[in-house]
Amino acid sequence: MLGLKLPTDPRWANIAEGNLEEILTDHAWCEQKAASNAIYLIINNSELPDLVTTMTEIALEEMQHFQMVHNIIKERGYTLGRERADDYVGKLMKFCKKDGSRNQSFIDRLLFAAMIEARSCERFRVLSTNIKDQELAKFYHELMVSEANHYTVFLGFARKYAVDVDVEKRWQEWLDFEGELIKSYGTKEQIHG
Repeated sequence: MLGLKLPTDPRWANIAEGNLEEILTDHAWCEQKAASNAIYLIINNSELPDLVTTMTEIALEEMQHFQMVHNIIKERGYTLGRERADDYVGKLMKFCKKDGSRNQSFIDRLLFAAMIEARSCERFRVLSTNIKDQELAKFYHELMVSEANHYTVFLGFARKYAVDVDVEKRWQEWLDFEGELIKSYGTKEQIHG
């Protein structure tokens, strides 16, 4: 369904489980950044009421996820570490087209968000099926479903609002780019690392 070119090696879950405090901290900040992205889309596309309504719902949901992860961190006696740069997301951001029309930039921002949600969904599936911690396995299964929904929402808006962009062609370019990019990741206790 997600169309990702390269699945995550299930052994990545062992790396993540080896340092739960780190993976949970990274995950919490991923949720905060996802909320910020939804707010960014609202700010820059306020003339689209359906997008504003949906992005408001997504921003709230992502902050609820942040709160859920933070609660797990506290319950386990961990500390929420400082926000850190997400190299994977940074490289995806550089792939966004910024020199075309306003519509092209908007559509690419939606595809950027869809790509991150797709990979997050896939990583959550890997965690839910491969970690021994049953509480976290269940938690990541529930979040996997949410991320899959967000992925389809962003892709749907890209298809709806594309004016001068062949969305299917551009989405394939995103999938190809990410398929190469992800080869350099999967060795750290990070959701995208």
